[in-house]
Amino acid sequence: MKINKPLLLCAAVVAGLSFAAQAQQTQLNPQQRRITDEAIHADLGAYEKTQGRIKALNDAGRPVRDYYLSKAQCWLDVSFHEYTRNDRSAFPQEALTESEKLIVDMENDVSPIPTDTPLVNDAKYLRDDLWKRLRVIHGTPGFACAQQAVACGEVELVHAGNEFNQQQWRHSKPYIQIAEDLVNDAEALARQCGAPAGPAAPAAPVGPLVANVLFEFDRDKYRDIRTYSLESVDRALATVQSEKLALTGVALVGHADRMQGRGYDYNQGLSERRAQTVRELLIGRGVPADKIRYEYRGDTQQVQQCEGVKPRAALLECLLPNRRVEVRFEVEQPR
Repeated sequence: MKINKPLLLCAAVVAGLSFAAQAQQTQLNPQQRRITDEAIHADLGAYEKTQGRIKALNDAGRPVRDYYLSKAQCWLDVSFHEYTRNDRSAFPQEALTESEKLIVDMENDVSPIPTDTPLVNDAKYLRDDLWKRLRVIHGTPGFACAQQAVACGEVELVHAGNEFNQQQWRHSKPYIQIAEDLVNDAEALARQCGAPAGPAAPAAPVGPLVANVLFEFDRDKYRDIRTYSLESVDRALATVQSEKLALTGVALVGHADRMQGRGYDYNQGLSERRAQTVRELLIGRGVPADKIRYEYRGDTQQVQQCEGVKPRAALLECLLPNRRVEVRFEVEQPR
């Protein structure tokens, strides 16, 4: 049988257009039309239908913990969250579209499905440190156990960036906290994934436990630490105990924000004093002094930029994550 190549090409193009149409099939009503019960009811129906497609994929055998199913669900969740908060931007639509793109790929057994996380609605890129920690997990065997937390952590960072663009740090802060909690959860799940058991199992190094101790502006003493940031240190130490991990060392890296000017020598000394304060804090909590080492980076590694944030009080609060001592508890699985 002779195959007509132009017809085959035409069929492929049509199939591609059909495929693309599926990815874009749900359109929410523009914000200015969401003033009638009919329009809102139609949009809620669209969300319900999308949720049904995710459920169908799960019913067909794709587990809830799957990275792509989790990410589709989290995009849908943040879209619906902002829709119900009357977000007037393009974020609800664009987040919903990202959910649908993943759904279509899963429905059509696409492989591999992209793992990128677009900054929809031109969301601000916030907390590079958290993004880096998530990217590290992608490349580890423990990713198999941490997929859901990684996927939702990535989406929440975009969500936080969208809120930052719209209403600055005060509105993005809660979503940054959600993302940070998800990153910590992902690291814990990855660390425990397939951990060796039994007395004969050899010790195995695993990813470090990370905590950040935050300081008030231009301060470096114990009394100047944001109290709630100490909870991350205590959680890490509790994890060492509960998981019976071997603590092989603690690396401290002191930092300062940019308020005194980039490269300012004073910030080097400030970041060193902060690291020294945290060193004494850890010794007081029972960490052997000979296991602790520290370094300091001044203002050279800002994880939160805060461009355009005003007034000064809001800027200082936004820059808080830069006034930190990063604490990395280096651990091994028990023998």
